Amino acid sequence: MRTRRSFGVFLLLLSALTAAEARPKAHTGRTRSLLPSSSDRSDETCLNGGRSVPSLTSGQHMFCLCPDGFSGRRCETGAAPPPPPPPPPPPPPLHPPPLHPAAAAVNDDSCYEGVGLWYRGSVSTTEGGNTCEPWDSDTRRLHLSSDLLSGRHNYCRNINYRMRPGCYVRKNLQPVWEYCDIPHCGFKLFTPAPPPAPTEAQTAAGLTCGQRAERRQMKIVGGTVVTAESHPWFAAIFKLNKRKEKVFHCGGSLISPCWVLTATHCFENGLQNKQHLFSITLGKSALNQIDSAAEQTFSVEKILLHEEYNNSWGNYNNDIALLKLEAKQGRCAQETLWVKTVCLPPPQQRLQPGVTCEVSGFGKEGFGSPHYSQNLREAQVDLLADEVCRQEGYYEDLITDNMFCAARPDWSQDACAGDSGGPLACQVLGRLFLFGVVSWGDGCARENRPGVYARVTNYNTWIEEKTGLASIAAGTRPPEVI
Repeated sequence: MRTRRSFGVFLLLLSALTAAEARPKAHTGRTRSLLPSSSDRSDETCLNGGRSVPSLTSGQHMFCLCPDGFSGRRCETGAAPPPPPPPPPPPPPLHPPPLHPAAAAVNDDSCYEGVGLWYRGSVSTTEGGNTCEPWDSDTRRLHLSSDLLSGRHNYCRNINYRMRPGCYVRKNLQPVWEYCDIPHCGFKLFTPAPPPAPTEAQTAAGLTCGQRAERRQMKIVGGTVVTAESHPWFAAIFKLNKRKEKVFHCGGSLISPCWVLTATHCFENGLQNKQHLFSITLGKSALNQIDSAAEQTFSVEKILLHEEYNNSWGNYNNDIALLKLEAKQGRCAQETLWVKTVCLPPPQQRLQPGVTCEVSGFGKEGFGSPHYSQNLREAQVDLLADEVCRQEGYYEDLITDNMFCAARPDWSQDACAGDSGGPLACQVLGRLFLFGVVSWGDGCARENRPGVYARVTNYNTWIEEKTGLASIAAGTRPPEVI
């Protein structure tokens, strides 16, 4: 009975609780929710795009999260949001790279400047009459970037700093490099912002430097036999040997009646103070002959070597020297058909790469030859761009700003042992100018081993200091280019 009564009480209590849960709850005016009510939405509570942040427990608005540039309880202060950035401009249309000035200066097919690094013509035939093979894509990408939009072609180009434009042709199923049949554009004087000359350069009008008689020459292998009339400024420097015999020693150039320009390395090992051992003969055409009508011979009064000459790297830097002739009865060299001075260019004057110049001397006819040439000889060489001579496979960093290189495109002619100190002369408007002094080289007429020359136009001031000849050291300008 006790158990039944307790169970009945339990049922009565359960019924009462169920009825209470069924009755509606009293409304508090705010819903218990994590989301704001319709009356507390962010667009009504927060201004200027601010966002309402509610309480996590009550769901009521707590504060406004304001966008950049606004502040305040309701984000009511601040400037309007900045406008979105404009879309980026469309990429420019593809155009070929601009032409280098050297390429733009000439008509496409007419000729090439310098060594033709920027030639962009459409010639595709070699000097031998062969048709060029098309360039492969890797070569065009690495060496012919301005040709990339031209598509595949077989036009002559200068890659790897060669002597002039060329291409590969197919011979016996093998690619062979040949130079193309394209003329050189000639040359113009190039002066890179020279410092003021110590004295105004002379006009060539009325002067006789750099002039020569009609050339008498005979073609031979590796050069040309000439006479003194062709190179009347060439100075043959002789030295007494231990048997008191006069033997040929070096070459030089007559720049004034009493001064010869030559190379310092000809007078190393204490020879500077032994001027009594040396003599200079002008107007000499053959070592084994004496032509008393043409030749003038002088003792050497003094030898002046460049103070900064340096051969520690084997590259003869500042390889320039002066010899003063000992006057006879108050006079030095007298101008004749066989004896004349060569013109000095003004300071810092340069010629463009590719210009053909002349080297003269009694040097050996080949590397390892035991004897000097018995006849005055001339070789034709082309000036090389500095970057060509400094590239890998040539002389690299042995070449300084005091030097330049020159060689034949086919490497057939070159200065050689015994030509040291002699002139490299270039013709400008009918006159010969001394641009280089024979200095050094690796062998003679070897491929990728051009002759190296002291750059005369770096030494005008030094020549004036040593000789006192301001007018000559200032250089000579042809009248047409003044």
